[in-house]
Amino acid sequence: MQSLLKFITCGSVDDGKSTLIGHMLYDAKLLFADQKRALELDSRVGSTEGQIDYSLLLDGLMAEREQGITIDVAYRYFTTKERAFIVADTPGHEEYTRNMAVGASFADLAVILIDATKGVLSQTKRHTRICAMMGIRSVVYAINKMDLVSYKQDRYDKVCKQIKKLTAEYAFQSYIIPVSATAGDNITSPSKHMPWYKGDTLLHYLETVDVQMEEAQNGFVMPVQRVCRPNKDFRGFAGQIEVGELSVGDEIRTLPSGETAKVTQIFNTDRSVEHAVKGQAVTICLDREVDVSRGCMLYRNASLQVGHMFIGKLLWMDDKPLIAGRNYLLKVGTKSVPAVVMKIRAKIEVNEGNEVPADKIFKNEMAVCEINCQEKIVYDLFAHHKELGGFILIDRVSHMTSACGTIEQRLQREDHVVWQKMDITPQYRAEHMNQKPKTIWLTGLSGAGKSTIANALEKRLAAEGRFTMTLDGDNVRMGLNQDLGFEEKDRIENIRRVSEVAKLMNDAGLIVLVSFISPFREERRKAREIIGEPFVEVYVSTSLEECERRDVKGLYKKARSGEIAEFSGISSPYEPPEHPEIIVDTTNRSVEEVVDELWEFCQ
Repeated sequence: MQSLLKFITCGSVDDGKSTLIGHMLYDAKLLFADQKRALELDSRVGSTEGQIDYSLLLDGLMAEREQGITIDVAYRYFTTKERAFIVADTPGHEEYTRNMAVGASFADLAVILIDATKGVLSQTKRHTRICAMMGIRSVVYAINKMDLVSYKQDRYDKVCKQIKKLTAEYAFQSYIIPVSATAGDNITSPSKHMPWYKGDTLLHYLETVDVQMEEAQNGFVMPVQRVCRPNKDFRGFAGQIEVGELSVGDEIRTLPSGETAKVTQIFNTDRSVEHAVKGQAVTICLDREVDVSRGCMLYRNASLQVGHMFIGKLLWMDDKPLIAGRNYLLKVGTKSVPAVVMKIRAKIEVNEGNEVPADKIFKNEMAVCEINCQEKIVYDLFAHHKELGGFILIDRVSHMTSACGTIEQRLQREDHVVWQKMDITPQYRAEHMNQKPKTIWLTGLSGAGKSTIANALEKRLAAEGRFTMTLDGDNVRMGLNQDLGFEEKDRIENIRRVSEVAKLMNDAGLIVLVSFISPFREERRKAREIIGEPFVEVYVSTSLEECERRDVKGLYKKARSGEIAEFSGISSPYEPPEHPEIIVDTTNRSVEEVVDELWEFCQ
């Protein structure tokens, strides 16, 4: 059986990636007759003066052909006498770095092209660093366009020195080949123009290179993708085996529940088999009922970790910058959980790999971050296993992939902190006070009337003998949050701290009134998650025009004159709630009318 090599082509824009693969397929006679004929006809329409434009075999989008660049990832499947291949031709433009990362995530080897006339560029360095992050350990550097430098060996040697300097920090198995993608030199057959080069052609090297990596994990590991229960008599756990092998009769354990059971049946598609190995999609039946659902792990004789805090290295792919404190969905294996980027430890400088301090991470930048998941996950370090140590961050509003990353290290501090159970429970405190704890969260623009409403509502609650506490934005910033400014990252942390304080006060049995602008939906959503059932969101929807007319504190005037930066509604956005429990507008209503409306939520 032929081995399969999955590889990508990458490098800076216009380095000839699509042309290289297209020429390889053409010269190796790996095209069907209709594909070859279509290529020859399409080339007449292009800008190659009637010569064959090999890039058209991979650049299929109209925009790609018009601009002469690769935008999306193009996959090609082909087979020679020696080996089967899947190649992902990835874009070189910085704008489409996320597409390149998608291609790199599946590959065993990377062919990184370098323009002989330009040498190593920033995008070359970025793609090399992404390949290393994605676990690629075999790299071919194809020095392309040798025809444009008259096939001179001294130019080749100069670029080789740049490559060796670039790869010094990586544990790569690297190989350098001088080529001309347009003329076909050293792609499928040795070049007559470069007799000084004695190495392999590109195709021969790809056919013979050994990319098998020694497994750092032994035993058996399978993330559960689905629990199959077509009837009351059958229960199976479906997934793909990521590590090792499994046989009927083997004893396995489950995580995170830690239960033990024996394998009674293994199904590969609809066939019952006695044995299954890594890479196969199977359904496993056990001899007893266990607490397992999607995202759990079945394993045997393997070292896995269970926790919710880790240090990760990530590539940021979102147009919106990454800011510490933001909340995302984290997907690792088959498990998806809410997670927060607690801290940006450093930005990784793309050229030299230095770690430098940063408050924000922008699109196509790499960073080292501390991440906290809302619940425990089962994982392994990426260095031990790619499938169990890789993750993505998903925007919770748009559901776009914001980042891809790798788990580098467990955060040890979570091992030293254990929740201490107390005999006096929140339920006991609430019953003792004879009230139901609530957090009435008033959000709206400055001057909308939040503090006035909170003050009046608390007075009525106190008159009724209720136990309360008001958390006002300005008051809290004079004490607990006096170390925070008004930049986005500080506003995120401001709301997180107040949410935790409100939860503690709810646990103490109090009715809490929170009066904060809290301009971002994501932070209010996180506040709801932290506080839980007692959370009631009240949108004080008084218009910007009315708030600015009131301008009780003179802040709008200062914001308009530029004295105050990052002011909600003026120089910083305010995102109105989408589904608040109640909306109140104080423009034409008295405070007493608003309090009457809120009263029922305090019962």
